[in-house]
Amino acid sequence: LQQAGNLMKMMSRRLSFASALVAAILLLGTTVRGFSTTGNVGRIQTRPSFQQHAFSVESSQSISTSWLNKDKNIVDTNSNKINLIKKVFKNRLLHKVAFAFCAIAMTQIPAVSHAAKKAAVVAAPIEHLHTGQKIANFFRTFGIPDLGVLAIISALPVVELRGAVPVGVWMGYPISTVLPICVLGNMAPIVPLLFLLRNEKLKNLMSPVLKRAEKKASGLGVGSIQKQWSSLAAFVGIPLPGTGAWTGAMGAFLLGMPTALALSSIFTGVVSAGLIMSALTLAGKKGGIVALAALFAFTFQQFSSSGDGEDKQDFLEADPYWDQKTVPTNTYKNKTPYVGKVVSTKRMVGPKATGETCHIIIDHEGKYNYWEGQSMGVMPPGLRENGKPQKVRLYSIASSRYGDDMTGKTGSLCVRRATYWDPEMKADDPAKKGVCSNFLCDTVPGDDVMMTGPTGKVMLMPEEDPNTDYIMVATGTGIAPYRGFVRRLFVEKTPAAEAYKGQAWLFLGVANSDALLYDDEWQDVKAKYPDNFRLDYALSREQENKSGGKMYIQDKVEEYSDEVFNKLENGAHIYFCGLKGMMPGIEDMLKGVATAKGLDYSEWIKGLKKKKQWHVEVY
Repeated sequence: LQQAGNLMKMMSRRLSFASALVAAILLLGTTVRGFSTTGNVGRIQTRPSFQQHAFSVESSQSISTSWLNKDKNIVDTNSNKINLIKKVFKNRLLHKVAFAFCAIAMTQIPAVSHAAKKAAVVAAPIEHLHTGQKIANFFRTFGIPDLGVLAIISALPVVELRGAVPVGVWMGYPISTVLPICVLGNMAPIVPLLFLLRNEKLKNLMSPVLKRAEKKASGLGVGSIQKQWSSLAAFVGIPLPGTGAWTGAMGAFLLGMPTALALSSIFTGVVSAGLIMSALTLAGKKGGIVALAALFAFTFQQFSSSGDGEDKQDFLEADPYWDQKTVPTNTYKNKTPYVGKVVSTKRMVGPKATGETCHIIIDHEGKYNYWEGQSMGVMPPGLRENGKPQKVRLYSIASSRYGDDMTGKTGSLCVRRATYWDPEMKADDPAKKGVCSNFLCDTVPGDDVMMTGPTGKVMLMPEEDPNTDYIMVATGTGIAPYRGFVRRLFVEKTPAAEAYKGQAWLFLGVANSDALLYDDEWQDVKAKYPDNFRLDYALSREQENKSGGKMYIQDKVEEYSDEVFNKLENGAHIYFCGLKGMMPGIEDMLKGVATAKGLDYSEWIKGLKKKKQWHVEVY
């Protein structure tokens, strides 16, 4: 009987180890792909921001988990576990299988004979172990020291500090030992995670998950760098399901935050989460409430201490704000460029887009002032074949004069990577790729960018009359100047926004839905200002024009030909930016309307240009 018991024990341990190994492999895959189940905190249910499982604390000495909690039922018996595992195999995603294997591993530790169980009951009462404690006991069976076990538990994406800190206290260690071990363990996988997420193949693989996650994390990227840092630290520092170092790292990656900035913010949040969990574990709910109150106070102070200059964008205005006499031009020339630093470079389009388009934010320390509608010159590094420096390439600036962070110290570009497909090679020919566009799309935070300009006045907005209507027509990255227009008129607290009573009408032509640029921003403005902002898309590979052909930008504008013509007659300004191929179709459309109204089109268009209502910047 004793030999049989020993044999069962050995087989059980092997089954446990094998199950844990399979679970680890599956968890590695599902960690990359994201999590999608619902976490629980007591009786309150919440959806994790990054669809990540997380442990929660019900009391100072209890750890509950949402593992195997698809139907919100905690399964206690082996029979229910087996039924749930079968259901997982039939219905859901791969990571459910990982949790099932974890459950098998936990239930097999340690397996003893019936006689041994009976003896144990007689010897001492059975301690009820929660999941975190079971995990700790599992790793203990491999001879890992308790402090090592604690570090491993805190590094797990499902557990983190919510589960690790109470387990450390349960092990009998003082909080002065538990807290630093848990913090270091929690931070250990974050650095490699931030670098692994930069892998292009991994990004393409994860693009559907990342796209959904980005919308949920978009609030972390609003405002200045200081606000981004504070919001990320608060997000990581509140120990609730869906938050933590792993989700914080994904958020930082999605927002294109510099690595050093992200790491310092995540570390601050991890320490805060550790302190809160320590207070909850040692002092119960009252201690946790005090710790949470302190964190909220810190976050509020950070968000409210930026000063009036950031709350209201008026420190880069002319006097009066619409006076264009002081528009900066050619501040920096080819021989004396300004060297800016890349803050972030982020791909903006989906996997089915025709090509890659990136949004690049450049820090100019407030020394490169420009107005909406102007262009930035970029000098890529290296020399041409003749040994001379590379020529300057012009890019329409895709932000307002205050930049994406509204501090007036950054500028943004919208750049499509230029490649050449060689039909004979059946691959991109690197010798014919766009030098500057590829340089910009390949930049990482901290890279230098040599900038000239700003240049151009043809695309400026005439803001003297706040009732002026703007018709903005773009193809692809020609959307860039209009992003600056819309942010100035509807997003920022500028004098122009306070005064504006007209209508801004945006037409954008791209190949398909995956190629749409800044769609979330347009939809947000449209929802807030339905009477002052209109939006129309021309998706050439998804829509048809009235003749049954592909829907190009000129076809979409033609659908509103009479309305567009009447707006121009009443003083509206029309802008064109992007491919010059759209111009003949649009001009023919306007000519047809003018002729139908008995007007001489050539004289009519001359009148628009004379009154500076006609703005064209095409290539």
